[in-house]
Amino acid sequence: MNVVKRLTPYSGLKVLISGGAAGIGEVIAAAYLETGAKVHVCDVSERAISQFRERYPQALATQADVSDTAQVKRVFDIQKDWANGLDVLVNNAGIAGPTGGIDTISEAEWEQTIDINLNAQYRFAHNAVPLLVESQHAHIIHLSSVAGRLGYAWRTPYAATKWAIVGLMKSLAAELGEKDIRVNALLPGIVEGPRQDRVISDRARQLGISKPEMLQQTLKKISLRRMTPPEDVAAMALFLCSPAARNVTGQAISIDGNVEYL
Repeated sequence: MNVVKRLTPYSGLKVLISGGAAGIGEVIAAAYLETGAKVHVCDVSERAISQFRERYPQALATQADVSDTAQVKRVFDIQKDWANGLDVLVNNAGIAGPTGGIDTISEAEWEQTIDINLNAQYRFAHNAVPLLVESQHAHIIHLSSVAGRLGYAWRTPYAATKWAIVGLMKSLAAELGEKDIRVNALLPGIVEGPRQDRVISDRARQLGISKPEMLQQTLKKISLRRMTPPEDVAAMALFLCSPAARNVTGQAISIDGNVEYL
């Protein structure tokens, strides 16, 4: 048995990534492209879509708001026409949501976070399954967060959605297993990049401390005392699409350096 070869992702996968034109989604898209996959991303930002197309002309990029049911359906219509099927759905789209006490967060902010972070994952899974049942390497990867296994003060809408995504994943793994569709969730920790930089800035303002001090407090929460590069998350996504992971399903996999608390 060639164990090393089993760690290589299946070739020619048809991959759809929501929120895939920037951030972690873009890094995951680039990783799949390196393996020769046929990659389609969607994103709400026209600017991000335009920049993605320039960087990755071999991929397909569609502008779409994941909170709009009709636009999500259009993404799948395009997927069927372009790729004639789907092997891997990376359910990635999400927002940070508001930072503040539960008594200061508006209902509109709460509902927006739930709709984009959780309801959109339903919309994509709902449309993906009829295509995935035809695939020999069918897999749904949900992006949750370390906030999907730990409480997160001042970020309750975000944490609530990330816990719910783990429940969605585990339920779908049980539901879809007999159709040979694997379902897993990735739980990134404190990931390097502009989004985390904004979160640290917002939290520093909330606590009335400097940004450098907030950064040091953040790193102290991580056993390895470092943030997670988005490439580490992408690497795990690739592993899950390799023969070595053919029996991995229903798992919430942390890539976080062991965040001890939030």
